[in-house]
Order: sequence, then structure tokens, then C-alpha cells
Amino acid sequence: MVVMDSTDATDAGDASDPDRRSSGFKNRTKLAEARRQLLGDISPHERIDNLSLGQADSRVLAEPITAPRAVPGYERAAMDGWAVQAHDTFGAGDRSPKVLQVADDTAESVPDTPVGPNEAVRVHTGSALPDGANAVVMIEQVTQVGTEIEVFDAVTERENVAPIGEDVAESQSLYNPGHQLRPSDLGLLKSVGHDRVQVYERPTVGVIPTGEELVQSNPGPGEVVETNGLTVSHLANRWGGIATYRNVVTDDPAALRAAIQRDLTKDVVVTTGGSSVGSRDLVPEIIDTLGSVLVHGVALKPGHPVALGIIEDTPVIILPGYPVAAIVNAVQFLRPILKYMGHLPCNSPPTTTAQLSQKIPSEPGVRTFARVRTETTTAADSDIDTDAYIDTNTDTKDVISTIAKPTRASGSGVLSSVALADGWVIVPESREGLDAGETVSVEQWEWST
Repeated sequence: MVVMDSTDATDAGDASDPDRRSSGFKNRTKLAEARRQLLGDISPHERIDNLSLGQADSRVLAEPITAPRAVPGYERAAMDGWAVQAHDTFGAGDRSPKVLQVADDTAESVPDTPVGPNEAVRVHTGSALPDGANAVVMIEQVTQVGTEIEVFDAVTERENVAPIGEDVAESQSLYNPGHQLRPSDLGLLKSVGHDRVQVYERPTVGVIPTGEELVQSNPGPGEVVETNGLTVSHLANRWGGIATYRNVVTDDPAALRAAIQRDLTKDVVVTTGGSSVGSRDLVPEIIDTLGSVLVHGVALKPGHPVALGIIEDTPVIILPGYPVAAIVNAVQFLRPILKYMGHLPCNSPPTTTAQLSQKIPSEPGVRTFARVRTETTTAADSDIDTDAYIDTNTDTKDVISTIAKPTRASGSGVLSSVALADGWVIVPESREGLDAGETVSVEQWEWST
């Protein structure tokens, strides 16, 4: 029998009843299988927003995008210099320069002035190539004397000229549906003439904190400040959703049922607390009466009392009440659901390679998320690393080693253990802990989108 870790139980119920404490968790579902079951019962939504480019950063395209016009839409000078007819410069050299007439009365660029035989017009990088010209002589190869210039280097046709469509060709395919827009994409779209785009709507999330002991501030004896709903709401927004952070709902079946039914208009419902098997852990039973509980108890730690359900095609994630357990399960289940439903890529979080400062214990068959802080030793440590602001590729402060120090081996109710960590080390189900000195990957989950 698998004994439930007391640090993971939201409410163990009657301690004299061991069957009650372990019921529902004798056969915990593997993490990958739990995620597969939940994702298998939902589909990405197809709702579309029509947004201006200024609103579209990080949004996902719902349509293919082509260029309605070429960029540039005209031939332009690729260098500062003089626009000429190339054949007029043939034979020019240091000892026998070609002399051309300035086609305008000033030394400044006059792009509307055409270039005739044996004439030249001053141009700047990016200037439209004047009519009649087919090449540009670099300014370094020219000396102006009054209304004439001396050309000391011959140019060929189209030399130093950027052609029409050098950047983007007219009707060129730019992006396919499913592409997540970046700031550089928005600049490109504006340059080719787009000012609005069709993107998928962000999935909506109802976040319902539960528990009669929860208050928003100034807790008295037996009361706890509500943090899970706030944290999860902001995580959902970061992951591409639109979260509605609800008021705390007490441990009352009718109130919980009404709160959950109210949010079935959302794409995802998330509850925090009340997920275990104690006398006040009512949410899984309510979900089962309204729809179905797919999974109750997952082989991960901290947070194995998580439950996953479906009501009227709406996924429901029932997070444990302890803060670290709630965060771990939100990352493992809410994040991929929001990415999937919103057509967003579900990229792996960035990682840092480090050596463990001490052993991390874990239970075989359970995926463990151990919170760690990282400390980096460099060849030239200082109080403030100014290189980070100047040149991240500098060789003057080469990293010698990075050490990962567990912030806490257990205790899923200790929020500071994750809030003050740099990430977590994942111990796979196949391992019974990790040894001190072992090289590990620190997953920087909070810095991922």
C-alpha cells in the first residue's frame, strides 16, 4: 500500500481510519498518462479575434499571411554616393577619372531629378534610384568639383542598387496558421502593408479558490491567506489564457456546485484546495456528479492528490490546497491545456545544467519536483556583474561551475521554497533519488511562457 505523505494531504480526515487516508491513491496514475487522458477529451477552440498589430504580440495566427506588396517597392541606393548610368563610368580609374555633370544645382539628394547621359545625382542609402540611373558610385570613389564630379572607379549595371522586392517579394508567403507572432513579425507585417491580423482568441480560465479557512488578509488563528488562486491566475495569463480570479468559496457542497457551474462558460475551470480525501475535500465528488472525474491521484510529488475531470466538454483541474503542490500541478496540467486549446506551441522551459550540492531523495515510481537555488562560480566574481549589462559573450568571466542547492526536501505547504528558488530538478519515476555531485538540469519553469 502507498502511504500518503502527510505534507501533501490537504486534509487527512480521521487519522484512525487508514483506509480513508489512502483511498483513491493506492494506484496513482502516471503523470504522462494523466495528461494524455485529459488532453484526449478536449479540442482546441476555433474562435478568432481580429486585432491591430499593436495588440497582436505573442498571439497565434489563425490565417495564412502573404505580402500584398513588395519591400522595397522601388529600386533604391544600397550605398551613399552618386546615381549614374553605368556605361558613363567605364574606364574610370585613379589616373583617369571620368567627369560627369551634377544633374541638380545642390550637393544634396534630389531623387526626382532624372539622370541623363554623363550626369549624376547625389543619393543616400535607401534613396529611390532616380529615373535614368542604373548604378550607384560609392561616395568614397568620387570627388566633387563645383557642378562636376570626378569618378575614380567604374561601376557595372545594378551595382550598389537594391532591387525591388529585395526584402520581401509581392505575394510572398510569410506565415502559416499556428505561428506565434513576435515583435519582429509585427514590424515585417507593417512593412508589407498589413495593419490587422486574424488570431485565435486566448482561452478563458475560471480560477476558484476553495476552503473555509481562507482569507484575503490579516489571518487569525486557523486562517490562511489565499495565495493559490492569485498565483494560478497570473500563471494562466502568462501561459496565454485569460484568467478570472474568483472569490473564495467555502467548503459547502451547494456553494461549490454553483461556483463550478457558473464557470462552465469558460474554456477551463481550475479549483484550488479540497482535492484530497478528507471530510472537507468535496470538489472531486461534486465534479463526478456534474460530469466525470478522469483521474484522482497522480504519481508526482509534491501534489499527488490532484484530480482531473470533464463537465460538459469543459476540462476541470482540481489542484491541491498546498501552494507548492498547486504550482507543480498547474505547470504540469494547466499550462499544456492552455497551450493546446489556444493553438500555442508548448515549448519546454529553459534549463540550466548544474551539480547537486546534496542528495535528493525520491520515491520509486513517482516523479519528484525538487526546488533548488543555483549558485554560479566564475573566474572573476564581483559584487555586480557589469558584463551582464555590456556583453553577455565576454570571455573575461567564464563560468567555472553551477551548483544546485535544494531549498527544501519536503513540505508542499512552504511557498517560499518555490518562490525563492531558481527552478526545480525533476527526478524521474525510474530513479530512487539523485546523488550529491550528480549533474542535473534545473528547469526554470517560471521563466517560460
